[in-house]
Amino acid sequence: MNSETAARAPAPPGAETALAGLYREHRLALVRLALLLVGDRESAEDIVQDVFSRLHGRRPEALSLAYVRVGVLNASRSLLRRRGVAARVLPGRREEPVGSAETAALLGEARQEMLTALGRLPRRQREILVLRYYLDLSDPDIARATRVRESTVRSTASRALERLKRELGELEATS
Repeated sequence: MNSETAARAPAPPGAETALAGLYREHRLALVRLALLLVGDRESAEDIVQDVFSRLHGRRPEALSLAYVRVGVLNASRSLLRRRGVAARVLPGRREEPVGSAETAALLGEARQEMLTALGRLPRRQREILVLRYYLDLSDPDIARATRVRESTVRSTASRALERLKRELGELEATS
């Protein structure tokens, strides 16, 4: 079977139902995960849509929430990498993602400060904190999702929390 035939092959029975169920149940949480990683809602929604569209036609047994989360995590990394390249190539044209006025008003000031500080963390630290505290994943699950050792998860989380404490403490001191 060549790649053209494989691309046109119908989805296995139950695949559409399984994918639709995953989408219906977890889309919002996955968008929130991507939002915390990339910093803007439009990109987060695009990431989740792209991940689900790539899963179209997969076997139902290959569709799991953990697999979709890893897809969202990897797509977020790719977007951040592209943004980084664009920032290096066009340094004067870099635009930080900006939330809407309604979003800023709905978020409390403290929550907004936390999200801003979280956004300033290095990618791996941000990912690990989001997976641990937003998705409530265990260290072994985070290690599998990020493809690092459990000890790396623990040490990275510890460093990230210390950095957040320092940054949030500096914000309070200047207020």
